[in-house]
Amino acid sequence: MRKMILAGVLTIFLALVSFCTTGSAPAERITFVEKENQIDVMIDGSLFTSYMFVDTLTKPILWPVHSPDGTVLTRAYPFGDVEGEATDHPHHTGIFFTYDKVNDAGFWNNTTSPPQIKHVDVTGMSASGDKATLSVVLHWTDENTTLLEEKRTMVFMAGETKHNINFDITLTAMTDEVVFEDTKEGMFAIRVAPWLKERGTGEYLNARGATTEKNVWGRRSEWVRLQGNKDGQPKGIIIMNHPTSINYPTFWHARGYGLFAANPLGQSVFQKGTDQETIEPLTLTLAKGESAPFKFRMVFYDGSMDEPAIDELFQQYE
Repeated sequence: MRKMILAGVLTIFLALVSFCTTGSAPAERITFVEKENQIDVMIDGSLFTSYMFVDTLTKPILWPVHSPDGTVLTRAYPFGDVEGEATDHPHHTGIFFTYDKVNDAGFWNNTTSPPQIKHVDVTGMSASGDKATLSVVLHWTDENTTLLEEKRTMVFMAGETKHNINFDITLTAMTDEVVFEDTKEGMFAIRVAPWLKERGTGEYLNARGATTEKNVWGRRSEWVRLQGNKDGQPKGIIIMNHPTSINYPTFWHARGYGLFAANPLGQSVFQKGTDQETIEPLTLTLAKGESAPFKFRMVFYDGSMDEPAIDELFQQYE
């Protein structure tokens, strides 16, 4: 009898230890899988996106990108063939951050290098629970000259019906002077799947209540949403601009054919395009060692998100 009691006590003790251990150290929902020139971001064992930095790309990208239920939100071209997909603008690849006219070097439209934004190093990679962080260093190079060093931290956050990525980017001048001319061709962007573009089922909405490309393109806004329907189910993407980001709130280079971009530096071009009376050109100039911050959050979701719900999410963006 005594042995049976002791065995029972031991069983209960081990169960409590197991419960406490499991409760205090939840399993990691997000994991990184390192491959050659690529880091896969897995959520609950399924691919969310991949950070790709092979030398044949003119800039590192995140591609493809999936919604929480696995729906592909990005255009496949030029990496894959999908019936009905447009093959315009081959430089629009996944999620990318780049800009045209940097010391006269065109980093936006190019599909061959130079110029090129080169992946240099992974400086941090960690995961805990439903959050994971990937930090990298990139060099913006033209011929044999490094114009800018980019330090980028990407924080991936897993939810049930929405996943987030925070982008914290700092550009630092590596030459005596780096000049970003005022152009619409930039800057933080995603090329979406055909069904999600506005010429498909999608519709833009900004933080000022404006809808459609006609009323969103070229205007300032704290956030913009692009929402459409896939097989009758609503899904979408939100891009938020952080208040500490340069020239906040950003202008939007949001096109009906599938380019969804935030561009804080194309000021006069957008003002002219929206018939604003006062045109204020913006030329960002960085002396050697000077830096500029760019901060964005992307939300990828299943279901429907209206303006009040997105405003609430934006207030949580710290």
